[in-house]
Amino acid sequence: MYKVVIIGGGWSGCAAALAARKAGAEVTLLEKTDMLLGLGNVGGIMRNNGRFTAAEENIALGARELFDITDRCSRHVNIDFPGHKHASLYDVMKVEPNVRRLLREKGVDVRLMARAVDVVLQKSGRGVCGSGIGDPGETHRSNTGWGEVPSSSNGYKSGATKHPGETRRRNTELFDNGDMQDAVIEKLILAGNPAGIGGDSEQTIEGDVFVETTGSTGPMGNCLTYGNGCCMCVLRCPAFGPRVSISARAGGSDIMGRRRDGSFGAFSGSGKLEKGSLSAEIQKKLNEEGVAVIPLPHAAVKKEKLDMKVCKQYALQEFAENIVLLDTGYAKIMTPFFDLETLRQIPGFENARYADPYAGGKGNSIRYLSVAERDNTMRVMKIRNLFCGGEKSGLFVGHTEAISTGSLAGHNAVRYLKGMRPLELPAGIAIGDLIAYANKSLESEDGLMTRYTFSGAEYFQRMKDKGFYSTDPDEIRQRIRRFGLENIYDDRLL
Repeated sequence: MYKVVIIGGGWSGCAAALAARKAGAEVTLLEKTDMLLGLGNVGGIMRNNGRFTAAEENIALGARELFDITDRCSRHVNIDFPGHKHASLYDVMKVEPNVRRLLREKGVDVRLMARAVDVVLQKSGRGVCGSGIGDPGETHRSNTGWGEVPSSSNGYKSGATKHPGETRRRNTELFDNGDMQDAVIEKLILAGNPAGIGGDSEQTIEGDVFVETTGSTGPMGNCLTYGNGCCMCVLRCPAFGPRVSISARAGGSDIMGRRRDGSFGAFSGSGKLEKGSLSAEIQKKLNEEGVAVIPLPHAAVKKEKLDMKVCKQYALQEFAENIVLLDTGYAKIMTPFFDLETLRQIPGFENARYADPYAGGKGNSIRYLSVAERDNTMRVMKIRNLFCGGEKSGLFVGHTEAISTGSLAGHNAVRYLKGMRPLELPAGIAIGDLIAYANKSLESEDGLMTRYTFSGAEYFQRMKDKGFYSTDPDEIRQRIRRFGLENIYDDRLL
């Protein structure tokens, strides 16, 4: 049986694994930590604004399983908060075990504490140190072990040469999957177990095709250089090792997102407070209504924080003038960071304590420093058998966006094995339009400063302008059906 190897177990990696498995491949999923879902363990917001449309498009395409779980684990449904309508809030403490069980029930080989650090190429040999550009602050192999190299902004491309694919509906047409000069990954090199369990010897894993969904946050060097230091977020780089860009190691070129001031990356847009550390009144409001909006005293209003937020759909005046809390099991605080001493001066927050990141009063992790150049089928440029999804595939925000890109990447990984033309979702549906639009936008400097999400900001407006936005599942399914794509992710290809 052909083997698909997924690198990264966030929402996108899990979606890719499910899609590839349903298409008939043997699937191994590598996750460097001891938990799946990554930043999904901090999130919790689904179906808000255009994400409702995108969720129903995914379901109609056949990628329903993960949305079934988040719907089932929702603490609140159909709630409104500033700038957002009809949101669902899933319990971040319940979702991950359900996803882990689902993957294993479907036959996915889930390997935790398995960190890919390098590649072996079929033609060029081992792709270490110089085969690709790497990450700023990325760790590289050295004689003394894994040490961080100085961050650099040099050599990162701001655009990609695109090779648009063509949509084919359930065809079996054989297809040349890339330039014969493209690199081909033969196997991955895994680091020794960071926990010291089972020895620390280096391992390898072979595959026929690979999907990288490693995200764009970490390693520590990036958060130190471009942020306020390592805040010990849910990714826990010090404990499980830094993220490594497989696309760069294999010879691809990564893209770095920018902020409006020209600096690289962006602050992660929220944190979690221990709900029990808040006043009984705030806890009651969160438990009953799902959202609490607490006005800030004038001295605590920091409008400049709006420019820091990676999630531009939350860069609204209301998020500067109020503390906006959402009930995801914890109290999700919608701000890049909030000084703890100042926070505790506000009634109801006298005993407030951050749950994630632990240094939430000082800073959050830095994202968007390692985006692979790709085409609209999610294949990575210059690497014949590597696909990508999630933040690795663009300046995307959100779990729905991660599932959307990951599902397509996993499905197309199997089409690659079959020799079929890869599926490019049409621009007549929201998911296809987002994937193409975000990719094209990277060719401009302004595009590097834009974040793309179904839930707000520039792209949600585009959804409405193009007539994509709908909260009617039947209407959305009819749209998918018109393109001949209903349940296409359920097709067994191998």
